Amino acid sequence: MTATTTASAASAADHIYATGMRNQWHPVVPSSFVAPGAMRKVTALGENWLLFRRSDGTLSMLADRCPHRGAPLSLGKHLGDRVACWYHGVEVEGDGTVASVPGLPGCNLEGKKLVRSLPVREVSGAILAYFGDEQHPEPAELTLPEPLTEPGTEAFLCYAEWNVPWRFAVENLLDPMHGAFLHHDSHTMYDGDTAAKFRIRETERGYFFEKTDQRGVNFDWVELCQTGVDWVDLSIPYPPSAGPGGAFGIVGMVCPVDEERCGVFFWRYRRVEGWQRDTWRFLYKTLIEKRHWEVLEQDRVMLEAMPADADQRENLYQHDLGVVRLRRLYKATAQAQAGTAS
Repeated sequence: MTATTTASAASAADHIYATGMRNQWHPVVPSSFVAPGAMRKVTALGENWLLFRRSDGTLSMLADRCPHRGAPLSLGKHLGDRVACWYHGVEVEGDGTVASVPGLPGCNLEGKKLVRSLPVREVSGAILAYFGDEQHPEPAELTLPEPLTEPGTEAFLCYAEWNVPWRFAVENLLDPMHGAFLHHDSHTMYDGDTAAKFRIRETERGYFFEKTDQRGVNFDWVELCQTGVDWVDLSIPYPPSAGPGGAFGIVGMVCPVDEERCGVFFWRYRRVEGWQRDTWRFLYKTLIEKRHWEVLEQDRVMLEAMPADADQRENLYQHDLGVVRLRRLYKATAQAQAGTAS
């Protein structure tokens, strides 16, 4: 491998690390952002995309670029089962095939798949898309988080957009100890010691980062899961006054928007059925949800205040083992995807 090739591959790895891992699924936006018969421009993994939904609810995700002259398809018209570029009227179907060129019917563009189309799935109120590279165009196997699919679990999706690199948002979740300080005065976060020791426990789908000397009190553990989509799971004990269902769980995912922005998805869940489900929904919407938004806002304020090179000028200690493990994992993946792994 020449020096030029090595430098190019290293640059590609840096780009992947900055904008998100490929060959896996990522959340993009909440399903409610794209109404039936509507379309929406989104940015994900540093690229612009068009989401459009037919009147029957079928969803498609296309590169936001007309194959004719490169104009944004998101400025065009929704034609039911296709979109038409505003610039010259070129019509593109949901799978990226050019259906019609009104200015020159029968030209050689028609019938060709010239626009990149991504596989999409909708899960518990969110749109997930598979971002593969040229060597891995077919979608990876996807196993969804159990709390979002299993009967008897009620989940509410909370979505926000932060002006921080996507890695900072994921690292924040792999740092349970910040709950005892940043969120100390918040709902249910005041209990537990402010000193602790942690360990990493490997699993078949990722790893736990957990306190060794405290359990069932605060933000005591988090599990990173890689099941075709990266997600984290954690549990916070709730008092009886918070209603039925026992511990309160959170499933978290992060969408890399670009190098400086991300979208955060938090499903707040409890295992409840029947009348307990109705009670939990009522309590959450009338009392608890506001408090959770306040906690999320504390995270946003802290992370957005951190400099872009915060992860380059650190002095880490034992509580940061989960973050270190995460960084090594993503850097190795980025190098492999860029072809620089040894």
